[in-house]
Amino acid sequence: MGNSKGVIPFYDDINEFFASTPFPDRTNDPDLFCFRVRKGEDVKKFYKPPFRRSFYFMGLMSGVSQSQIVYDNMNEVRMNSFLVCQAPGLLSSFYNSGLAYGYFVYFKLPCFSFFRPDFEKQFSFFDVQQTHFFELSQEKYNEFSLAFEDFFIAYENADDKLHTVASLKILAVLYQLKSFIQLNQQQERITRPESILLKQFLQLVNDNYIERRTVNEYAEMLSITPKYLSEYIKTTTGKNALFLIHERIVAEAKSLILYTDLDMAEICYQLNFSDPANFNKFFKKNAGATPLEFRNQYNR
Repeated sequence: MGNSKGVIPFYDDINEFFASTPFPDRTNDPDLFCFRVRKGEDVKKFYKPPFRRSFYFMGLMSGVSQSQIVYDNMNEVRMNSFLVCQAPGLLSSFYNSGLAYGYFVYFKLPCFSFFRPDFEKQFSFFDVQQTHFFELSQEKYNEFSLAFEDFFIAYENADDKLHTVASLKILAVLYQLKSFIQLNQQQERITRPESILLKQFLQLVNDNYIERRTVNEYAEMLSITPKYLSEYIKTTTGKNALFLIHERIVAEAKSLILYTDLDMAEICYQLNFSDPANFNKFFKKNAGATPLEFRNQYNR
């Protein structure tokens, strides 16, 4: 399926990334941008096709039960509030409905130039292999939103271009999140130990499905045998591991077909298929209709 024509946009500059969205906001600091997402304001519905960026991303969101957030191996995330942490280089796409609200933080490590410990070791939830996504109760969201609001105010009121006070406050919040995430992961291991490998597998698929499409590749990333992974996924979900990989590709294909004006050849190459005929055959087998038939069904 692979083909070099499948070019995924890569953003090295925060403002360059924002210029690719309908949001008009920009930052004067090349290493930090604290961006508020306000419910129903300015930008309503838009879809951002798959992309990568060279900077870190952290989001605290609520009201997302009506939004399609593609940070997991699902077409829609069925939860109201979440925390997401993403290292540079990982694959993302998202749909904004105009109903979600909260905080987005984009940063590069130079904004913490005064920080001596190794950032990635201190905050391992910014994993270079996979996005980390945590469901929050409304109570926990409210608690974290107070901390985010504190450093957002410092960012917005900064009288220096480096946002030094805001950067210090962000580090304090990162340590707060670290404690929460460690406790969350410990509880999950105790209460749902069988779900850990499944969650890791699904997150890896979500972050790599365009380039990596075999069970063997994911087994290698998880340091287990393909046979063990296949049997585990089948036992846990009732579905084949390869089916889940294909399901993620189909979910993205459907989003591109429905929410963009790209023609089928462009979608084919964006998803890294070798040619339109191959994409057409794959989509029909897994979705029950050709890509064009699927678009026409929803555009009537």
